[in-house]
Amino acid sequence: MHRALRAGAVGFLLKDTPPRELAAAVRTVAAGNAMLAPTVTRRLISSFAERGPARRDAARQRLARLTTRELEIVREVARGHANAEIARRLTMSEATVKAHVSRALAKLQAGNRVQLAILVHDADLLDG
Repeated sequence: MHRALRAGAVGFLLKDTPPRELAAAVRTVAAGNAMLAPTVTRRLISSFAERGPARRDAARQRLARLTTRELEIVREVARGHANAEIARRLTMSEATVKAHVSRALAKLQAGNRVQLAILVHDADLLDG
């Protein structure tokens, strides 16, 4: 799972995912969002959290390339919010959110939103 996400996968579901949830996941990914099964998300976050301070410091150093606004938006991405929801929460247009996400992806050389979320989790930046 880790290798697939690092290679650019934008979602990960278990093989026993019901067809209705699978179809919803395809729509979610097609809309530009990431999709992880809840049980996978918990395991993924736990495994990355166990990696220690060196990984946290490296992630924070990478994230330091972002502007304050880009970091704010990337943290919302890591919380699982879609662009429209981020726009509402931060009182900006969805197009502006998309632009910030695109710039963050480029600056961090990340392939997708899942990789951004992993980086924020690695940096331990979700509290606050």
